[in-house]
Amino acid sequence: MAQVPQTFFDALAVRTWCGLALDALGRAREEIDAINVYPVADGDTGTNLYLTVESAATAVEAVFAGYAAEGPEGPTLADAARAMAHGALIGARGNSGTILAQLLRGMAQVLAGDEAAHADGPGLRRALRTAADSARRAVAHPVEGTVLTVASAAADAAGGAEGDCGEVARAAYDGARTALAATPGQLAVLRRAGVVDAGGRGLVVVLAALVETFTGETPGGLVPGAYGNTAGTYPRVRPGTHAGAEHDEPAECADGGEVTEATATGPAYEVIYLLEAEDAAVERLRQRLDGLGDSLVVVGGDGLWNVHVHVDDAGAAVEAGVEAGRPHRIRITHFGAGDAHAPGAGRPPAERTARAVVAVVPGEGLAGLYTGAGATTVLARPGEPPASGELVEAVRRAHAHEVVLLPNDAELRHTAAAAAEQARAEGLRVALIPTRSAVQGIAALAVHEPERRFDEDVVAMTSAAGATRYAEIAVAERQSWTMAGICQAGDVLGLIDGDVAVIGDDVTATATAVLDRMLSAGGEMVTLVLGDETPHTVATHLETHVREGYLAVDTVLYQGGRQGALLLIGVE
Repeated sequence: MAQVPQTFFDALAVRTWCGLALDALGRAREEIDAINVYPVADGDTGTNLYLTVESAATAVEAVFAGYAAEGPEGPTLADAARAMAHGALIGARGNSGTILAQLLRGMAQVLAGDEAAHADGPGLRRALRTAADSARRAVAHPVEGTVLTVASAAADAAGGAEGDCGEVARAAYDGARTALAATPGQLAVLRRAGVVDAGGRGLVVVLAALVETFTGETPGGLVPGAYGNTAGTYPRVRPGTHAGAEHDEPAECADGGEVTEATATGPAYEVIYLLEAEDAAVERLRQRLDGLGDSLVVVGGDGLWNVHVHVDDAGAAVEAGVEAGRPHRIRITHFGAGDAHAPGAGRPPAERTARAVVAVVPGEGLAGLYTGAGATTVLARPGEPPASGELVEAVRRAHAHEVVLLPNDAELRHTAAAAAEQARAEGLRVALIPTRSAVQGIAALAVHEPERRFDEDVVAMTSAAGATRYAEIAVAERQSWTMAGICQAGDVLGLIDGDVAVIGDDVTATATAVLDRMLSAGGEMVTLVLGDETPHTVATHLETHVREGYLAVDTVLYQGGRQGALLLIGVE
């Protein structure tokens, strides 16, 4: 896609850069995954970088969309840079993605610092320097030969460049590219595997997009396939293979030391979460997590942090976060039998299952329910919908030939469709059932039978979801016009099939009115999903109301957790 070169670093340049970087990482993702051997050979660095940039790009697009809705004036550089940094922070995945988020945050601190309309070449130099330095400080034990080395080399090269943003970006790219080629000489694990650092390779891709933003040209040169240095060419390594498995030399630890027989097993879990906490509490958290495991990276600031660590005791890592503040969007990944820490890491990958269900769910309680029914889940926090890349990753994680995708949200229709299309391009058979609520997803999952023919199963699940009317009880955040009239901030809203049908001032009364309207058209089963902030007496009243007023109707109650809505209701 042809791009109009940007003369200065302004809001449009931020938007263009994010888009170009996302496209480039999409093309390079599999290649980067394939050379991922450090700190853990789990073959996901390219995917994690892609998801991180996708979140950043989505946040920037949201800022532009918000300004477009209000008038002709567009966002400022500060608006766009802060959105980019925040989006990367909340969407950061894995070790390299978390470091990239801090690099973008460091750049944003400079770009948004003086509230100028744009930044010039010297401003970009300062931004790249701040980015590299802040990323290095965020890592508990920096190791050379990694993305940190590549970022520092980019900043060093940019610091000696004269001219506009295009000249500075090209110098940074050239410096990063040269540093990347040298990484196998700095990390033995890379040298033995015959690859350059995967995270560093991803950063070179991002910097190439920066060059294209300001020059309109895609830079060429060394490392076209991520393999090679000035001494020769490095072969491809299988993702998931222990970097030193076929050699007599010991592998290397995260702190730069050698792996002995006693330490070869390494931490078993990767723990990532967003944390709302004060600076002093985060500093104590760093010290505690540093004693629990390795690959510790804590990035962020201004009360919001992204925490990444590899540990054996995942519970202790989460508990440390609870003591420091409020952790959420918690992700715990067991490295399993296919990673560099586990015995038998070089064994062939497990066979795909025949069929799987992937579902987006709005709360931890429903995530447990769906997982217990055999589905692979993607947790969607209020105001933090998953991106298409996250859905594609979940489809891959399901490891099946055939996948049924349940978005469970009308707003995710296009995102889920894009994810399904990408998964199909990878050779998977994916059916998207347009569920608009988690209660419709429950109905679809209840009739799911993997033994049936795929088409028959999809038809049955689609029919069950379509036969389920859904409702939501929520609290109005502001005054607005609705199908039921004008609501005020704090009013209790009853939405049926996505439209406001009842406005009230009491949760129980509003929910009862909504349920009566739904059951007036008939029904055999009522599903209630209670949010964390909703008194259990609401559910008790509704169960009694159905039992006494609708004799042929059964009721089932689930705890949804922090799901945003006070109550979800399904009638089928």
